[in-house]
Amino acid sequence: MTAVALWIALTSLARAETLAATVEQWGLLGSWAIDCAARPDRDKGARLTYEIRKDGRVMYRRNFGDATDENEVVSATVNTEGLLNVMVYFPSLQQTREFGLLLSEQGSLRAIYNRSERGEYTIRDGKYVKTGGPTPLQQRCD
Repeated sequence: MTAVALWIALTSLARAETLAATVEQWGLLGSWAIDCAARPDRDKGARLTYEIRKDGRVMYRRNFGDATDENEVVSATVNTEGLLNVMVYFPSLQQTREFGLLLSEQGSLRAIYNRSERGEYTIRDGKYVKTGGPTPLQQRCD
């Protein structure tokens, strides 16, 4: 293995370990839903799961009841206010989306923003752009 190949492999491994540590320490791992007792549903609430694979990658799975997908978390950072900024690559959309999540003292999760790589928001300041309604609290299901 050349020195460059070794450096690339070690850099990728360090990034994966840092990413996994960030989401684990922040408290993101596990399954989340508006109502954990309800079946996942596109309109009434999906089941969202964050997990660390054996290879160190952090994955984001969405279960809408009638459809599921799995996407890789490519970065996660925590800002000074405790907001977790997550970037996820969605192969089906051929784009990376960034969203900010806030964990309450009671342990519920809330989306504060969600935007495309072009800066188009679907959620801004904890409200859906389309309706102006607040994003719901999600509870840990496991």
